[in-house]
Amino acid sequence: MTVSVLVPSSISREAEDKREATRKLGYVARAATIFRADRLVVYPDRDGETGRFDGGFVSIVLRYAATPPYLRNEAWGMRDELKYAGILPPLRAMSQTGSESTGSGSSRQGIVTEVGPEGRVRVNCGLQHPISLNVPPNMAVEEGERVTVRISSRRPVRAKLVDDPLPGLSIEQTDLRAALGREDAGVRIAASRFGEELTVGRLETLAGRVQRDGMTVAFGAPERGLPAILEIEESAVGAAQDAAVGGDNGVEPTADPGFDLWLNTVPDQGSEVVRTEEALFATLAPLSLRE
Repeated sequence: MTVSVLVPSSISREAEDKREATRKLGYVARAATIFRADRLVVYPDRDGETGRFDGGFVSIVLRYAATPPYLRNEAWGMRDELKYAGILPPLRAMSQTGSESTGSGSSRQGIVTEVGPEGRVRVNCGLQHPISLNVPPNMAVEEGERVTVRISSRRPVRAKLVDDPLPGLSIEQTDLRAALGREDAGVRIAASRFGEELTVGRLETLAGRVQRDGMTVAFGAPERGLPAILEIEESAVGAAQDAAVGGDNGVEPTADPGFDLWLNTVPDQGSEVVRTEEALFATLAPLSLRE
């Protein structure tokens, strides 16, 4: 069961400057982390980009935010896109802070700082000094590569390099159709004010499906929701949903990339605009409830 959050490359389109764009992306990363998303995917919306804060900028800031603090300087160095990275709120992801525990199996990210002889490498994983570890059989690593380290004790240090996916939030770039087409996509939800209103009854039914299968939730951009990005008329959102589940209603089959449900999670919004970072909290919170 996995959780994926999809945001457009135009998510920072209304930001007045790089500082404001960075702050906004920090809250997007916070929302994804708080609700234990496995992936935060940036999908292309080039028609909505303003040119200053395109998909490359968005992806770099989000990747930096998802990088454990002890690795940021070594992994990123100085980059123009990260000029205001200091204002990013800390994620304090459980998978990153869990290595403070002395319990067995706690994992954290590391960076290979040196590849030595006899299958050993030195890894910076946020301890006082880089540690020397054996490379597992059939696993090849290079200097500068991110790796997963499982720590069972800090005093004395007992750790091993494991051939596992990196712990923490994964930042990816791909298009909507590919993200929704993953085998582990689960329930594919489009968050939109033009979708079906989220009610207690609907949530009760949906919670069981999400808990069993996971979910992929896509969001739009400021002043440019998913219907605009997909070039679907707002009045045709319901028809697009029917088309997604196989209905014959005259909607072009390419209009909807494969959503199971269009959902309005703020059905009685008191503001004319719900910002994308606000929509993430408003949507992921109820969808994270259990039966």
